[in-house]
Amino acid sequence: MSKINPFRYFKTSPEVIRMAVMLYVRFPLSLRNVEDLLNERGVDISHETVRFWWNRFGPIFAGEIKRRRIQALRHSHWKWHVDEMFVKVNGKVCYLWRAVDHEGEVLDAVVTRRRDSKAALKLLRKVMRGYGKPEVIVTDKLKSYGAALRELGIDANRHETSGRWINNRAENSHLPLRRRERAMQRFRRMRSLQKFAAVHGSVYNHFHQERHLYSRQNFKDNRTAALNEWRELFAA
Repeated sequence: MSKINPFRYFKTSPEVIRMAVMLYVRFPLSLRNVEDLLNERGVDISHETVRFWWNRFGPIFAGEIKRRRIQALRHSHWKWHVDEMFVKVNGKVCYLWRAVDHEGEVLDAVVTRRRDSKAALKLLRKVMRGYGKPEVIVTDKLKSYGAALRELGIDANRHETSGRWINNRAENSHLPLRRRERAMQRFRRMRSLQKFAAVHGSVYNHFHQERHLYSRQNFKDNRTAALNEWRELFAA
């Protein structure tokens, strides 16, 4: 069965739509920044058009990237790092729970109003539905994690909490989203935060290159491959 073309009924070129969504999600740019960048390239659109494209196509692109990565077995069951960060939504503090693997790739994210075992359990169950159970889970010393893991029947020996920098993978994964949060002047609704965190995580995984681990040429090759793969999403 052939896939439905998400660009049908749209007069704008799919290449322009992909470019607009990538610029907005990948880089800490506002809607008007993206409008100006596209205008310099001869594309005359409104920032509201960029907003519409991101809301319409962002989740579609992110879902396709995530599906391909899971099929290609590019995720790991070895070690997960789980952490929560506070985010102000319409002036009220909420919590964004995130799980990343040992390479720093975002597995999933959940937004909650409370910072308790019920919220931690919600994240862990969501991640395990997609990836199975890991060999080791690394968290901070928040007791909610231990309660959630006991609820899931995971051995305490597989839960690591000691060590000053043991959970830096999860802490560092918050930084790109923090930069986007400042560019967007924070979020207005929990639903918007949940949607953006899910899309941003998949796009970050796709383009993230640990350039300090290999040569400049390998980095350039991997960057080009990631960009070409993005351009081929739902290509005719």
